[in-house]
Amino acid sequence: MTFSAKQSYAKFTLSNHLQPKPSAPKPQQIAPFPSKFAEKSSKTGVLALKRLNVSSSLRGFNYLAGSKDVKPRDSLVPCKAYEAHRIEPIKINIEFDEEAREVAAGKLKIGIYFATWWALNVVFNIYNKMVLNAFPFPWLTSTLSLAAGSLMMLVSWATKIAEAPKTDFNFWKALLPVAVAHTIGHVAATVSMSKVAVSFTHIIKSSEPAFSVLVSRFFLGDAFPPGVYLSLLPIIGGCGLAAATELNFNLTGFMGAMISNLAFVFRNIFSKRGMKGKSVGGMNYYACLSMMSLLILTPFAIAMEGPQVWAAGWDKAVSQIGPNFIWWVAAQSVFYHLYNQVSYMSLNEISPLTFSIGNTMKRISVIVASIIIFQTPIQPVNALGAAIAIFGTFLYSQAKK
Repeated sequence: MTFSAKQSYAKFTLSNHLQPKPSAPKPQQIAPFPSKFAEKSSKTGVLALKRLNVSSSLRGFNYLAGSKDVKPRDSLVPCKAYEAHRIEPIKINIEFDEEAREVAAGKLKIGIYFATWWALNVVFNIYNKMVLNAFPFPWLTSTLSLAAGSLMMLVSWATKIAEAPKTDFNFWKALLPVAVAHTIGHVAATVSMSKVAVSFTHIIKSSEPAFSVLVSRFFLGDAFPPGVYLSLLPIIGGCGLAAATELNFNLTGFMGAMISNLAFVFRNIFSKRGMKGKSVGGMNYYACLSMMSLLILTPFAIAMEGPQVWAAGWDKAVSQIGPNFIWWVAAQSVFYHLYNQVSYMSLNEISPLTFSIGNTMKRISVIVASIIIFQTPIQPVNALGAAIAIFGTFLYSQAKK
């Protein structure tokens, strides 16, 4: 292998004595630098330009073994030089792993579900409280909410907007305990909201993770790390402090919120079991749940309040509020179904405990919005209790990781 470099003032040669002496190839001359660059360099004296003659002879490494295999010049890695002012973009091609893309898409999907769920829930609570202030009949109000959702889904299935689920007797049998828990929780929450402020109901309902842990531990046999149990202390303590300092405290409203917590925890657990491995999930699952709950609730609502009481209360509300009252009833019924439908679409993707966390964090927006809209008086101690309960929920979510 022979390399030689020739300049006007020197010549360097490196040779291998084992190599035969081939005829020297014709030297190649490298074109001089551009004239402008040469002029600038000559002025500064930094670089003295001289011609550089380069001659090379390159053969394959198997040459000594008598092989005629010579690596072609085209297969070598080309080196390119550019002026300093020339900008060459660097092409970067990043390919995400298929699994990473699926995880990112799943997180985005759940995030959209949660944001939509929380926004719809805020709207529902506002209209629900407005209706209950003018029409204090929580049993009928709860029934209308379920009826509106059932009607919406039946129309969607009939018009092919949504695909009707394929169910059997075993599906409806498994759905029955879920429907019972959902009916109890729905009515209890509405009764609570008819007696106390929206903010107070949701402060008490923020203790739902505590009920979720206790039910999972004693009824399902699930074990949790010590941090989870310790996080329940600020949740329970904060809710207790808020309840003790509530200006409009009402025992019926307080008990309604507590019963709703317990019922919804059982509903979430039973729902997750019912949706697992089933073709009916998310939107259609909640639609079926609404229909069965409506069948369960209707006779109890008639027994507790009755059509005569409803008619008198309706006439009074319409005379006081006007035609807008009908819109309030329709809005609270529709938004109740929509927010629950989206929440079940979220439950289809996450665990019951994570669902309880999202449900609790949702209450922050509901509490703030209700205080602003209804101008609910709140004491500093009451706000402190709510903040402690919410902070406990945050600790709970961190301990569950």
